[in-house]
Amino acid sequence: MKYNTGHPRATPNFRNLVIRPMWMTLKTALRTVPFLGRLNFLRNSYHGEYEKMVDPVTMERVGEGHPSVGQKFAADRETSQIMPFLERPVTVMYPYERLEDLEPWLFVPGNYNGRIGVIWETCTACKACVRACPNDCLHMTSEVRVDVLDTAEEGDEWHGYGNDFEEGGFAARPREETGAEDFDLMTAHAAAPSEYDFAEVIDLTGDKATVRWMDGSGVETLDTSDLKPAEKEIVSGRIDLGRCMFCGLCMEACPFESFFMTNEYDGMSGFSRQDLWMDADRTRVLPSTHKERVDMELAKRAQKEKQKRERKAAKAKAEAEA
Repeated sequence: MKYNTGHPRATPNFRNLVIRPMWMTLKTALRTVPFLGRLNFLRNSYHGEYEKMVDPVTMERVGEGHPSVGQKFAADRETSQIMPFLERPVTVMYPYERLEDLEPWLFVPGNYNGRIGVIWETCTACKACVRACPNDCLHMTSEVRVDVLDTAEEGDEWHGYGNDFEEGGFAARPREETGAEDFDLMTAHAAAPSEYDFAEVIDLTGDKATVRWMDGSGVETLDTSDLKPAEKEIVSGRIDLGRCMFCGLCMEACPFESFFMTNEYDGMSGFSRQDLWMDADRTRVLPSTHKERVDMELAKRAQKEKQKRERKAAKAKAEAEA
């Protein structure tokens, strides 16, 4: 087995596996002792920093008059209003307070396998993830979506290589405000905000399209330039996290790198097994979140479509000359 030796504590030796964990545990215990816990040699490099005890989310929940507001906080100690020069042991009030909010220099490792996230715009329903899953967690379902080829804006190099509007088909209108910039995949316990409003195309006349919005808001006639073609595709959109062992094989098997193992470690519990069934909207990774990966897939597919059209044009020309 090849180990990552880029950091001195990454080598599996006696010091890193036995001595250091025991010393860290002893320091944590000693820091809970009044006065003694303030000694510098008992502080870790990140515990020497302090943040406000209450993060903005908790502040909104408890109100500005809460006794904790204005106090100083570390991972396992805090000051008090009566004796601010003394520290006392404290427990993080999870889930109302999160450790990474209280101590921003602490974070979940990037290689942590949390909740599965998928960029559905780049998924082709090849079922490689379904075949790779040893626990049969992934199940195919259908979803109206915008294909990655249709995400190219006018003026982009790859604009025009996507689908065309068809009567009886689907269209999508980009939303002006989606809330995507405020959406944090790591701490989100709800579906990602939709970036489009979807509709059924009921009539096409020139550059005008009459559509019926799927949210029930009625019928409207719009310029096709304001819309994007959409399609109803089969995707592996339902994931049973109750069976998932977070091995990451679906991510490795995906040839389009649509699957990601996110850093979300909570929000994956419920009072019934049905609560652990997450549909496509709950596992969605917004293209704007991984724009570099989406742009790479867009360029690859657009180049393939361009070559396909060139071969088709050349064949038509040869047949006409014959």
